[in-house]
Amino acid sequence: MAVEQLNQKFEVPNQVKVIEGKGGFPVVEVTNEKATAKISVYSGHVMSFKPVGEPEDLLFLSDKAYYEVGKAMKGGIPICWPWFGPDPEGKGRASHGFVRNRMWTLLSADAIAPGETKVRLGMSPSKETLEIWPYQFELVIEIIIGAQLSITLTTQNTGDTPFSITQALHTYFATGDISQVSVQGFENARFVDKADGGAEKTQTGDITITEETDRIYTDVKPEIVIDDGAMGRRIRITSTGSSTAIVWNPWKEISVKMADLGDQDYQRFICVETANAEDEVIEVAPGTDYKIQAVYAIER
Repeated sequence: MAVEQLNQKFEVPNQVKVIEGKGGFPVVEVTNEKATAKISVYSGHVMSFKPVGEPEDLLFLSDKAYYEVGKAMKGGIPICWPWFGPDPEGKGRASHGFVRNRMWTLLSADAIAPGETKVRLGMSPSKETLEIWPYQFELVIEIIIGAQLSITLTTQNTGDTPFSITQALHTYFATGDISQVSVQGFENARFVDKADGGAEKTQTGDITITEETDRIYTDVKPEIVIDDGAMGRRIRITSTGSSTAIVWNPWKEISVKMADLGDQDYQRFICVETANAEDEVIEVAPGTDYKIQAVYAIER
């Protein structure tokens, strides 16, 4: 649907409008009493969230991000679904599934309370997706923009065959200086260290980033805090439907090799991902659904 048609159907005067973004992708712009946000209809991707009065965006988005069909954007909140990481069946399918590099459908945009706006996007099976993953589903992302940012991803099995999924909200949080960042809430949590050959370890103290970091934490508490000394803020992440979290930062060497990331960008973000991954595989029976949710709040 063209931008003009989307606006005719979904515009909320002085609060929601659809614009043509980079690459020609439609982008939902939200401006309300409490925050601003940008959401790409391509990939169902939250690109920006900034509460009123905050000097910096919650999210990091690379200046070199791709805006091309078939490619994922670097930054914001990509959706990894129906699997996280490499193809679980070893068939050569793309890592992190197929919804982060395809067009979604804008379902609704509504003012739900003073200073709160709800935007819903969805994806259904197509001939192309059925060739990749042969199941009937409805996938809906509900985004509530207010003083906090709330994201709920709902998987519904609309077929007559059960299926299993892993998934992640692959959130890139903006940081002032990665050397002044600590992540709290993982004390004594077990994790798989992907940067150390998949070694199993236990977290001691807060997480700090001093090298390439790629960890899958299990049995995670529902509340995590990112303390950013350089920005003078804390980001509180509250999750439901998830007991797995991924912490990722590529560090220097990998940043330089990534064409869609600046050489020094590793200093400007940390990924802390609300997920169902590793051994937390979700079985979705016919006629049922499963929800994963993350709520992000900036604290001073």
